[in-house]
Amino acid sequence: MDSVGPQLRHAGLNLEDDPRESRHQVESDVFGFWIFLMSDAVIFALLFALYGTMLGARAGGPGPADEFKIGSAFVETLILLTSSFTFGMTSLCLKRDHKPQRLTLWLALTLLLGLAFLGMEIHDFVTMVSHGATASRSAFLSGFFVLVGVHGLHVTFGSLWILVMVAQVATLGRDAKVKINLIRLSLFWHFLDVIWVAIFSVVYLQGLIVPGGGS
Repeated sequence: MDSVGPQLRHAGLNLEDDPRESRHQVESDVFGFWIFLMSDAVIFALLFALYGTMLGARAGGPGPADEFKIGSAFVETLILLTSSFTFGMTSLCLKRDHKPQRLTLWLALTLLLGLAFLGMEIHDFVTMVSHGATASRSAFLSGFFVLVGVHGLHVTFGSLWILVMVAQVATLGRDAKVKINLIRLSLFWHFLDVIWVAIFSVVYLQGLIVPGGGS
């Protein structure tokens, strides 16, 4: 018996009328992207472990409480969580709304939020560097810049991907390939939000209780 249940759990996949082989290809493509995200999660797990082992290796330099700005990190967290909402609206428009303008609008809002997050993060990095808290100052700062910087690179890539999808929606409409690409991007974007919540909790909130000025 032919079933489309697995595919239809992804918002935007209205493929009931597509040939069976097309639906199986969609399922395979989305599953393959889940495998990629799992491998990316392993990389971030290693970076978290690296940061944790380097937390006390400050070589007399500043510690988390000296340099981390919890207020700025909290605003960045709100921005990314809001971007998850706007991308969720993108997925709903993909499934329910046949007006491409609304789909493009939600994508554009997500992009603006992503760029705002990157702008604040770069500002935080520049401020830290101006205080002498560079990656070469200590192993702790190296671990911090690698972990947070790799996440920032992912957000940069996701923002560029959103630009590509805006162009694809404008030129190709909402064909099956565009839908699949948007679903992949949605999974990727929400994954980055989850990683950032972990960074905010493990790095910034923990930084409030870790003494500054290591040995």
